[in-house]
Amino acid sequence: MKAAALSKRGIGFALVIVLVAINLRAFLTASSPLLGEIRGDTGLGFQAAALLTVLPMFAMGPMSLAGVGLGRRIGERAAMVLGLGAIALACASRWVTASTAGLLASAALAGFGAGLVQALMPTIIKRAYPVGMGAAMGLYSAALMGGGGLGAMGSPWIARWAADWHAGLAFWALPALVAIVAWALVGRAAPAPVQQASAPADRGWLKCFANRRAWLLAIYFGLLNGGYTSLVAWLPPSFAQQGWTPQAAGALLALMTAAQMVGALALPVLARGRRELRPWLVAMLVVQLAGFAGLMLQVSPAPVVVALLGFGLGGGFSLAMVLALDHLPDPAQAGTLAAFMQCFGFMISALAPFATGWVRATSGGFGGAWAWLGAVVLLLIVMTWRFDPRRHARATCGLFGTAPATGSDASGYIGMRPG
Repeated sequence: MKAAALSKRGIGFALVIVLVAINLRAFLTASSPLLGEIRGDTGLGFQAAALLTVLPMFAMGPMSLAGVGLGRRIGERAAMVLGLGAIALACASRWVTASTAGLLASAALAGFGAGLVQALMPTIIKRAYPVGMGAAMGLYSAALMGGGGLGAMGSPWIARWAADWHAGLAFWALPALVAIVAWALVGRAAPAPVQQASAPADRGWLKCFANRRAWLLAIYFGLLNGGYTSLVAWLPPSFAQQGWTPQAAGALLALMTAAQMVGALALPVLARGRRELRPWLVAMLVVQLAGFAGLMLQVSPAPVVVALLGFGLGGGFSLAMVLALDHLPDPAQAGTLAAFMQCFGFMISALAPFATGWVRATSGGFGGAWAWLGAVVLLLIVMTWRFDPRRHARATCGLFGTAPATGSDASGYIGMRPG
């Protein structure tokens, strides 16, 4: 990022982005390492336990679209506070919730809050950092995944210290409250949207329904994140089945998310200035394929295999977000396309733990589930080559009133290109 951008809003505003992003996954990963205790007290079945991961991801979907309009109506700053407040309320309610219905309701509420924040953040980042958008998106993605690591590692230790699994889940209301205060104080540093008379009509997300590229991005993003949601749901139970303690299994999931952070930060920086993102995406998918093969074959040491998976998942996620934003130059239009991608992408990824669980049940072990996820990665490698940057402009032509590309360079709008 340019020094001027850093001096004006860079460091302070970037720290607020980190504080906000940490809260978008911690509540999701907190329950998986504590699943044994939760099931013992509530009688939660395995299918209902999967809903603790599925419901938030599914709720994130529609809010990724509704959040764009809500942010326009009440203002981005107020909408961000509303989303973080929903996460804080959902987590705090888990201190007193002892029923399956209460746990599932809190999961859905937290998902709605996270979806609202995620709908607004890509637009805010692209507008705040037009030159260093790739690096800023990498920082946001890394913090988001780091929050997942904190939830996976911290929750079992907090529950053990308090002798109550409720404490391990409810604790994550505190960082959400901290993020609310930080955003209320520093969020005004975010650059305001540019007002245009034609904005509501030109940026309407309904137009995405008739655009093949928007659907391709959504399916791609959903399948890409399906590996993450499946691992959040089933990685700790799979190692608990092998005799690992909840703390050790949670630490393994935390290691995966730590590796995700590294991948999410490193890949946008390494690919910065590149017009062609496909080789980088394919490289991350190959790393994922190696990781799933390692799980299937029970390669030792397990932490190395899990770290490999995390790196591939993190790098793939951040590059996929940049890929969507690179299709259009206008921050609001690019943010709307990214919101559409996230909406249906998150709903697709929400179904992944069910599919993975079904494969595990029918195959008799987790080896079949990891093989299934490896097959999905092979499909993603094939899909990746559809995203030719020279065709971005043509693929989004007319989506938000954009003119058709002319000349030999119809490459779209690469936000990671140095200014």
